Amino acid sequence: MNRIISIYLALFALFLGLGAQAQTLQVLDADTRQPLELATISSAGAQLQVVTDAQGRAELGTAWAGLTDISLRLLGYEEQILTYTELAKANFVWALRTSRFSLDQVVVSASRWDESKRLTPMRVASITSREVQLQNPQTAADLLGLSGEVFIQKSQLGGGSPMIRGFSTNRVLLVVDGVRMNTAIFRGGNLQNVISIDPFAISNTEVVFGPGSVIYGSDAIGGVMSFRSLNPQLVSDGFRLSGSASARYATANQEKTAHLHLEGGGRRWAFLTSLTVSDFGDLRMGSHGPDDYLRPEYVARINGIDSVVTNADPQVQVPSGYRQYNAMQQIRFRPNAHWDFRYAFHFSTTTDYSRYDRLLLYRNGKPRSAQWYYGPQGWMMNHLSAHHTGSGPLFDELSINLAQQSFGESRHDRNLGSSTLRHRTEGVQALSANLDLSKRWGSRQRLLYGFEAVYNQVSSAGEDENINTGLSVPAAGRYPDGADWRSAAAYATYLYQPSERWTFQTGLRYNQVQLHADFGTDFYTFPFSEADIQAGALTGSLGLVYRSAQNWQFSLNGATGFRSPNVDDVGKVFDSVPGSVVVPNPSLNPEYIYSGELGVAKLLGESLKLDVSVYYSWLEQALVRRPFQLGGQDSILYDGELSRVEAIQNAAQATVYGVQVGLELKLAKAWTLSSRFSYQQGEEELDNGSVAPLRHAAPWFGATHLLVDLGRVQLDAYALYNGAVNNDQLAPEEQGKPYLYAQDEKGLPYSPAWYTANLKALLKLSDTFSLSLGLENITDQRSRPYSSGITAPGRNFIASARANF
Repeated sequence: MNRIISIYLALFALFLGLGAQAQTLQVLDADTRQPLELATISSAGAQLQVVTDAQGRAELGTAWAGLTDISLRLLGYEEQILTYTELAKANFVWALRTSRFSLDQVVVSASRWDESKRLTPMRVASITSREVQLQNPQTAADLLGLSGEVFIQKSQLGGGSPMIRGFSTNRVLLVVDGVRMNTAIFRGGNLQNVISIDPFAISNTEVVFGPGSVIYGSDAIGGVMSFRSLNPQLVSDGFRLSGSASARYATANQEKTAHLHLEGGGRRWAFLTSLTVSDFGDLRMGSHGPDDYLRPEYVARINGIDSVVTNADPQVQVPSGYRQYNAMQQIRFRPNAHWDFRYAFHFSTTTDYSRYDRLLLYRNGKPRSAQWYYGPQGWMMNHLSAHHTGSGPLFDELSINLAQQSFGESRHDRNLGSSTLRHRTEGVQALSANLDLSKRWGSRQRLLYGFEAVYNQVSSAGEDENINTGLSVPAAGRYPDGADWRSAAAYATYLYQPSERWTFQTGLRYNQVQLHADFGTDFYTFPFSEADIQAGALTGSLGLVYRSAQNWQFSLNGATGFRSPNVDDVGKVFDSVPGSVVVPNPSLNPEYIYSGELGVAKLLGESLKLDVSVYYSWLEQALVRRPFQLGGQDSILYDGELSRVEAIQNAAQATVYGVQVGLELKLAKAWTLSSRFSYQQGEEELDNGSVAPLRHAAPWFGATHLLVDLGRVQLDAYALYNGAVNNDQLAPEEQGKPYLYAQDEKGLPYSPAWYTANLKALLKLSDTFSLSLGLENITDQRSRPYSSGITAPGRNFIASARANF
């Protein structure tokens, strides 16, 4: 009998062996469902190992059948130990979740190449698609705020000006897929260009804190915000077509958003289409807070007459609504294992939207403006990229990025009772080319180097329209028409790891910038006819990272950065505030920053991660607005008002120091507590040698989240909070804008502290349907972030549904 049983067992084993076939395992991202390339699949017991390809696929031969210790690993993701049976039950498709506590997350923005976060001496914050799906931000500005480390200022609902380590606007850099978005007319005042980026079309967002000029050149003084678009996925056989449709509604501004995503891929070709339409109504503020923020009245034109109308609900900020349209089309072609080509088309535009803060200005007890609005903000980018891999004497990897961008914006204003509506229209045509190369020597050394060329041409025109007759006459533009800005640079970064514990990184960049502007005009008489600026800038960085065996990580980084004068600095003619006018100044030089940063991070087992960064920055030859003389006069008649003459000048020094703290605590298997806190203090030198608070140094702020991850159900209960800025802590420029602030007990403007309590939920009802719900500002607080012109939303219920197909 035993012999018969043995024969049967042997035959059964032979049957299994004969029936076993190689299986294709696909590894995906648990949140985006995108394939994960270079994931390692191994078995220590059987001494087997394979790596996934570009489609996230790897072949498991017959030797894998029956194994119980199959490990799935990828940098930045939680390792999974599975059995072959578990993989078979999942039809050989397995999703990995990003690691919450790893120091090994992959970042791109620090060097323009994939590298481990633990090798990077500067602080980098990442916002994953998983967080975006749960938080459901309305705009890309709100998306940046998810980091808890970027302060967002808004002058109007269609706004969002990031502040990073005391700097903002043209001192921080926006990058989309490695292409700089900053143009020659990015101004020192608050900007809203970031809202042109569609959150639905972004796979990952990274923020590099501190100077990034070695990699990105001019403007990267306070930091770099890098957005990575969704990438079409290839498949190893056949053709796969998929997509999704989603809709979102929010009560605070009656938002109605619809989004469509369509993707198809074959072995060599793939495409991706993304379309988003949003309709935002007038924004409603909260019920509990300063009455100074209420909107008691607004201007309406009734029967051809400007009339001041009582607002039926002072909590509704009239007018603030607008509509926005975004589209993205990508095509990918991979002819062989060495080359990967991608073409991307981005398009974004808005309707007209009010410059809400300017509508709060009063003169002689009445609103100063009957109309003040931006025209459509347009952005279009054609981007062609090529990536090559293959060992050679000069590089192992090569990346080429060619981009053409068109920007359009306009300003329209009319004083109360006036029949003249002023139109000022600006546009920028931007061309850029980047060549980036990477070369490794063994596993310890890597050289990253490249070349960049950028060209911007500015168009600017003005027109004054009589709204009664409809007749228009030419008027002065905001900038000299036809001005151009050019940049050429070479840069290199060297990375050396003498051991597993130490990493050394240093970089150098030389940048040459040219600017030309012709001031020939019939509208103004200047004592100069043109501006020609040529400036060279040499910037560098030096960093060290040390990792101990006890999961400590120490980083030290020093870096310099620069910002070259652009057309806005040199050639703008614009009334900055009532009573003063900014005029051109052709005699400008670059400003430079010198910054040092010390970072400490600690992992305590699988339960606690703590990181702290302390930094100090010094800005010299700062480009700031100061009193100026035009033709020997310190005041001129502008727009019917005697105005003090000012101009951008290299006239100051500034310092910023601060600390950023992060904490993540795993309370239980599904429960996580995370918190982010930022404190910064900045000072700027004045003309008389004294110092004053730096305008774009935000008050302390932070966010604390309690996350519950139950697989198909994710919950986030969180609080956002912001410190007060007393009157004596306001920059002089901000003290002169009482209409933006609440009044203290002395009747002086100040920015009160505030908080909001919020709750978000993501429900994955099936593999096809998901529902996202949110209740923001539960206690209905009335708050206005520092330096903002529009009050934040009151209690806001958000509902979003998504269907995959």
